[in-house]
Amino acid sequence: MTSLVERLSAYLPDRFNRAQAVVPVVRFAGVIGGGVLRSGLTLAGMAPLLERAFSYPRAKAVAILVNSPGGSPVQSHLIYKRIRALAEEKKLPVFAFCEDAAASGGYMIACAADEVFADPSSIVGSIGVVSSGFGFHELIARYGVERRLYATGENKAILDPFQPEKPEDVARLRELQKRVFDAFKALVRERRGERIAEAESAELFSGAFWAGEDALQLGLVDGIGDLRSMMRQRFGEKVRLRLVQGPRPGLLSQFLRQPPGAGSAPESLIDLRAAVAAMEERALWARIGL
Repeated sequence: MTSLVERLSAYLPDRFNRAQAVVPVVRFAGVIGGGVLRSGLTLAGMAPLLERAFSYPRAKAVAILVNSPGGSPVQSHLIYKRIRALAEEKKLPVFAFCEDAAASGGYMIACAADEVFADPSSIVGSIGVVSSGFGFHELIARYGVERRLYATGENKAILDPFQPEKPEDVARLRELQKRVFDAFKALVRERRGERIAEAESAELFSGAFWAGEDALQLGLVDGIGDLRSMMRQRFGEKVRLRLVQGPRPGLLSQFLRQPPGAGSAPESLIDLRAAVAAMEERALWARIGL
Protein backbone atom coordinates (compact mmCIF):
# COMPACT_ATOMS: atom_id res chain seq x y z
CA MET A 1 0.00 0.00 0.00
CA THR A 2 1.33 3.42 -0.92
CA SER A 3 2.35 5.52 2.06
CA LEU A 4 1.21 9.09 2.63
CA VAL A 5 4.77 10.33 2.06
CA GLU A 6 4.98 8.54 -1.27
CA ARG A 7 1.65 9.98 -2.38
CA LEU A 8 2.63 13.50 -1.40
CA SER A 9 6.03 13.23 -3.10
CA ALA A 10 4.33 13.03 -6.48
CA TYR A 11 3.27 16.66 -6.07
CA LEU A 12 6.65 17.99 -4.91
CA PRO A 13 9.23 19.64 -7.19
CA ASP A 14 12.09 17.43 -8.35
CA ARG A 15 14.53 18.94 -5.86
CA PHE A 16 12.52 17.39 -3.01
CA ASN A 17 12.39 13.96 -4.65
CA ARG A 18 16.05 13.02 -4.61
CA ALA A 19 15.41 9.28 -4.57
CA GLN A 20 13.53 9.28 -7.87
CA ALA A 21 15.18 8.88 -11.25
CA VAL A 22 14.58 11.67 -13.76
CA VAL A 23 14.59 11.32 -17.55
CA PRO A 24 14.40 14.61 -19.49
CA VAL A 25 12.52 14.34 -22.79
CA VAL A 26 13.18 16.40 -25.93
CA ARG A 27 10.69 16.27 -28.81
CA PHE A 28 11.78 16.56 -32.45
CA ALA A 29 8.55 17.05 -34.42
CA GLY A 30 8.20 18.33 -37.97
CA VAL A 31 10.30 18.91 -41.05
CA ILE A 32 14.03 19.39 -40.51
CA GLY A 33 15.66 22.59 -41.71
CA GLY A 34 14.39 26.00 -42.67
CA GLY A 35 13.82 27.97 -45.82
CA VAL A 36 12.38 31.15 -47.24
CA LEU A 37 8.80 29.97 -46.85
CA ARG A 38 8.95 27.72 -43.79
CA SER A 39 10.91 27.13 -40.61
CA GLY A 40 11.57 23.70 -39.22
CA LEU A 41 13.83 21.85 -36.83
CA THR A 42 17.35 23.31 -36.74
CA LEU A 43 20.33 23.01 -34.45
CA ALA A 44 19.97 26.68 -33.51
CA GLY A 45 16.42 26.07 -32.33
CA MET A 46 17.03 22.74 -30.59
CA ALA A 47 20.46 23.31 -29.02
CA PRO A 48 19.14 25.20 -25.94
CA LEU A 49 16.64 22.41 -25.22
CA LEU A 50 19.33 19.74 -25.58
CA GLU A 51 21.69 21.65 -23.27
CA ARG A 52 18.95 21.86 -20.64
CA ALA A 53 18.06 18.19 -20.99
CA PHE A 54 21.62 16.94 -20.56
CA SER A 55 22.20 19.30 -17.62
CA TYR A 56 19.06 18.25 -15.74
CA PRO A 57 19.72 17.45 -12.05
CA ARG A 58 19.73 13.71 -11.27
CA ALA A 59 19.09 12.74 -14.89
CA LYS A 60 19.64 9.02 -15.46
CA ALA A 61 19.23 9.27 -19.23
CA VAL A 62 17.85 11.55 -21.93
CA ALA A 63 14.95 10.50 -24.16
CA ILE A 64 14.21 11.97 -27.58
CA LEU A 65 10.86 11.70 -29.32
CA VAL A 66 11.20 11.73 -33.09
CA ASN A 67 8.30 12.49 -35.42
CA SER A 68 9.76 13.74 -38.68
CA PRO A 69 9.72 12.83 -42.39
CA GLY A 70 13.19 14.31 -42.79
CA GLY A 71 14.42 17.43 -44.51
CA SER A 72 17.82 19.11 -44.49
CA PRO A 73 20.70 16.59 -44.27
CA VAL A 74 22.97 19.27 -42.83
CA GLN A 75 20.65 20.23 -39.96
CA SER A 76 19.92 16.54 -39.31
CA HIS A 77 23.63 15.82 -38.99
CA LEU A 78 24.30 18.89 -36.85
CA ILE A 79 21.56 17.86 -34.42
CA TYR A 80 22.85 14.28 -34.42
CA LYS A 81 26.39 15.44 -33.60
CA ARG A 82 25.23 17.72 -30.80
CA ILE A 83 23.27 14.90 -29.15
CA ARG A 84 26.28 12.57 -29.34
CA ALA A 85 28.66 15.24 -28.03
CA LEU A 86 26.45 15.99 -25.02
CA ALA A 87 25.86 12.30 -24.33
CA GLU A 88 29.60 11.64 -24.21
CA GLU A 89 30.32 14.78 -22.18
CA LYS A 90 27.62 14.10 -19.57
CA LYS A 91 28.03 10.29 -19.63
CA LEU A 92 24.30 9.79 -20.12
CA PRO A 93 22.58 7.14 -22.23
CA VAL A 94 20.14 8.32 -24.89
CA PHE A 95 16.91 6.58 -25.85
CA ALA A 96 14.99 7.43 -29.03
CA PHE A 97 11.28 6.78 -29.55
CA CYS A 98 9.87 6.92 -33.08
CA GLU A 99 6.33 8.26 -33.25
CA ASP A 100 4.47 8.51 -36.59
CA ALA A 101 7.74 8.63 -38.51
CA ALA A 102 11.48 8.62 -38.09
CA ALA A 103 12.34 8.81 -41.76
CA SER A 104 15.37 10.07 -43.67
CA GLY A 105 16.83 12.90 -41.56
CA GLY A 106 14.42 11.95 -38.78
CA TYR A 107 16.00 8.51 -38.66
CA MET A 108 19.46 10.10 -38.67
CA ILE A 109 18.53 11.98 -35.49
CA ALA A 110 17.16 8.76 -33.95
CA CYS A 111 20.52 7.11 -34.66
CA ALA A 112 22.09 9.47 -32.12
CA ALA A 113 20.45 7.33 -29.42
CA ASP A 114 22.06 4.27 -27.84
CA GLU A 115 18.77 2.44 -28.24
CA VAL A 116 15.90 3.13 -30.63
CA PHE A 117 12.29 2.08 -30.07
CA ALA A 118 9.25 2.34 -32.30
CA ASP A 119 5.52 1.78 -32.31
CA PRO A 120 4.34 -1.16 -34.43
CA SER A 121 2.83 1.38 -36.86
CA SER A 122 5.77 3.82 -36.91
CA ILE A 123 7.34 4.52 -40.30
CA VAL A 124 11.09 3.99 -40.05
CA GLY A 125 13.94 4.23 -42.55
CA SER A 126 13.96 6.06 -45.89
CA ILE A 127 17.76 6.14 -45.81
CA GLY A 128 18.61 8.08 -48.93
CA VAL A 129 18.87 11.50 -50.54
CA VAL A 130 16.26 13.15 -52.74
CA SER A 131 16.18 16.40 -54.69
CA SER A 132 13.18 17.76 -56.53
CA GLY A 133 12.16 20.73 -58.59
CA PHE A 134 10.19 21.86 -61.63
CA GLY A 135 10.93 22.70 -65.24
CA PHE A 136 9.15 25.79 -66.54
CA HIS A 137 10.98 26.43 -69.82
CA GLU A 138 8.20 25.04 -72.05
CA LEU A 139 5.53 26.85 -70.04
CA ILE A 140 7.12 30.27 -70.38
CA ALA A 141 7.85 29.65 -74.07
CA ARG A 142 4.17 28.87 -74.66
CA TYR A 143 3.14 32.22 -73.21
CA GLY A 144 5.91 34.21 -74.87
CA VAL A 145 7.86 34.94 -71.69
CA GLU A 146 11.52 35.73 -72.29
CA ARG A 147 13.94 34.47 -69.64
CA ARG A 148 16.82 36.88 -68.90
CA LEU A 149 19.61 35.57 -66.72
CA TYR A 150 23.06 37.05 -66.24
CA ALA A 151 25.69 35.08 -64.36
CA THR A 152 29.46 34.76 -64.03
CA GLY A 153 30.87 31.25 -64.08
CA GLU A 154 29.62 28.48 -66.32
CA ASN A 155 27.99 26.58 -63.46
CA LYS A 156 26.43 29.51 -61.60
CA ALA A 157 22.98 28.91 -63.11
CA ILE A 158 23.08 25.13 -62.83
CA LEU A 159 19.63 23.46 -62.80
CA ASP A 160 17.84 26.74 -63.44
CA PRO A 161 14.14 25.73 -63.61
CA PHE A 162 13.44 28.17 -66.44
CA GLN A 163 16.02 26.62 -68.77
CA PRO A 164 16.11 23.15 -70.37
CA GLU A 165 17.77 20.52 -68.19
CA LYS A 166 21.38 19.73 -69.13
CA PRO A 167 22.83 16.20 -68.72
CA GLU A 168 26.06 17.57 -67.25
CA ASP A 169 24.10 19.50 -64.61
CA VAL A 170 22.21 16.35 -63.60
CA ALA A 171 25.49 14.42 -63.42
CA ARG A 172 26.93 17.04 -61.08
CA LEU A 173 23.84 16.83 -58.85
CA ARG A 174 24.08 13.03 -58.82
CA GLU A 175 27.67 13.24 -57.63
CA LEU A 176 26.68 15.63 -54.85
CA GLN A 177 23.85 13.30 -53.79
CA LYS A 178 26.26 10.36 -53.74
CA ARG A 179 28.57 12.20 -51.34
CA VAL A 180 25.70 12.96 -48.96
CA PHE A 181 24.31 9.43 -49.30
CA ASP A 182 27.67 7.82 -48.55
CA ALA A 183 27.97 9.89 -45.38
CA PHE A 184 24.44 8.88 -44.33
CA LYS A 185 25.17 5.18 -44.88
CA ALA A 186 28.44 5.40 -42.95
CA LEU A 187 26.63 7.01 -40.02
CA VAL A 188 23.96 4.29 -39.91
CA ARG A 189 26.56 1.53 -40.15
CA GLU A 190 28.58 3.11 -37.35
CA ARG A 191 25.63 3.53 -35.00
CA ARG A 192 23.68 0.35 -35.76
CA GLY A 193 26.69 -1.92 -36.22
CA GLU A 194 25.94 -5.63 -36.15
CA ARG A 195 22.28 -4.97 -35.43
CA ILE A 196 21.71 -4.27 -39.11
CA ALA A 197 20.76 -7.40 -41.02
CA GLU A 198 23.69 -7.73 -43.43
CA ALA A 199 21.69 -9.83 -45.88
CA GLU A 200 19.28 -6.92 -46.28
CA SER A 201 21.89 -4.16 -46.48
CA ALA A 202 21.18 -3.39 -50.13
CA GLU A 203 17.48 -2.92 -49.42
CA LEU A 204 18.20 -0.97 -46.23
CA PHE A 205 19.94 1.71 -48.25
CA SER A 206 17.46 1.75 -51.13
CA GLY A 207 15.43 4.63 -49.69
CA ALA A 208 12.64 2.25 -48.66
CA PHE A 209 10.84 2.54 -45.34
CA TRP A 210 9.15 0.03 -43.05
CA ALA A 211 6.63 -0.30 -40.24
CA GLY A 212 8.00 -0.75 -36.72
CA GLU A 213 7.94 -4.57 -36.57
CA ASP A 214 9.77 -4.93 -39.89
CA ALA A 215 12.25 -2.21 -38.88
CA LEU A 216 12.99 -4.29 -35.77
CA GLN A 217 13.68 -7.39 -37.86
CA LEU A 218 16.08 -5.39 -40.05
CA GLY A 219 17.93 -3.95 -37.05
CA LEU A 220 16.90 -0.35 -37.61
CA VAL A 221 15.32 -0.24 -34.14
CA ASP A 222 16.02 -2.17 -30.95
CA GLY A 223 12.51 -2.78 -29.72
CA ILE A 224 8.81 -2.06 -29.87
CA GLY A 225 7.61 0.17 -27.06
CA ASP A 226 6.58 3.62 -25.91
CA LEU A 227 8.42 6.18 -23.81
CA ARG A 228 6.56 5.71 -20.52
CA SER A 229 6.58 1.93 -20.55
CA MET A 230 10.23 1.52 -21.55
CA MET A 231 11.54 4.11 -19.11
CA ARG A 232 9.61 2.46 -16.29
CA GLN A 233 11.15 -0.86 -17.21
CA ARG A 234 14.64 0.63 -17.13
CA PHE A 235 14.42 3.00 -14.18
CA GLY A 236 11.49 1.81 -12.10
CA GLU A 237 7.85 2.69 -11.69
CA LYS A 238 8.67 6.01 -10.01
CA VAL A 239 10.79 7.42 -12.84
CA ARG A 240 9.87 11.04 -13.56
CA LEU A 241 9.68 12.07 -17.22
CA ARG A 242 10.33 15.76 -17.79
CA LEU A 243 9.46 17.29 -21.18
CA VAL A 244 12.00 20.03 -21.90
CA GLN A 245 10.35 22.96 -23.64
CA GLY A 246 11.38 26.42 -24.69
CA PRO A 247 10.26 29.52 -22.77
CA ARG A 248 6.71 30.59 -23.39
CA PRO A 249 6.32 34.18 -24.62
CA GLY A 250 4.61 36.51 -22.20
CA LEU A 251 1.49 38.51 -22.99
CA LEU A 252 3.52 41.59 -23.90
CA SER A 253 5.75 39.58 -26.24
CA GLN A 254 2.75 38.03 -27.97
CA PHE A 255 1.20 41.47 -28.41
CA LEU A 256 4.40 42.96 -29.84
CA ARG A 257 4.79 40.04 -32.27
CA GLN A 258 1.37 40.57 -33.82
CA PRO A 259 1.61 41.67 -37.46
CA PRO A 260 0.47 45.17 -38.44
CA GLY A 261 -3.29 45.36 -38.71
CA ALA A 262 -3.87 42.31 -36.50
CA GLY A 263 -7.40 42.31 -35.24
CA SER A 264 -8.70 44.25 -38.23
CA ALA A 265 -10.23 42.86 -41.40
CA PRO A 266 -7.69 40.73 -43.32
CA GLU A 267 -6.41 41.99 -46.65
CA SER A 268 -6.61 38.47 -48.08
CA LEU A 269 -8.32 35.29 -47.00
CA ILE A 270 -5.31 33.22 -48.12
CA ASP A 271 -1.71 33.68 -46.96
CA LEU A 272 0.15 32.51 -50.07
CA ARG A 273 3.50 32.08 -48.29
CA ALA A 274 1.91 29.96 -45.60
CA ALA A 275 0.00 27.96 -48.21
CA VAL A 276 3.14 27.17 -50.22
CA ALA A 277 5.03 26.27 -47.04
CA ALA A 278 2.23 23.95 -45.99
CA MET A 279 2.24 22.24 -49.41
CA GLU A 280 6.01 21.81 -49.24
CA GLU A 281 5.79 20.20 -45.81
CA ARG A 282 2.83 18.07 -46.89
CA ALA A 283 4.87 16.75 -49.82
CA LEU A 284 7.60 15.56 -47.45
CA TRP A 285 5.10 13.66 -45.32
CA ALA A 286 3.40 12.26 -48.43
CA ARG A 287 6.66 10.63 -49.56
CA ILE A 288 6.32 8.16 -46.71
CA GLY A 289 2.59 7.70 -47.10
CA LEU A 290 1.51 9.90 -44.19
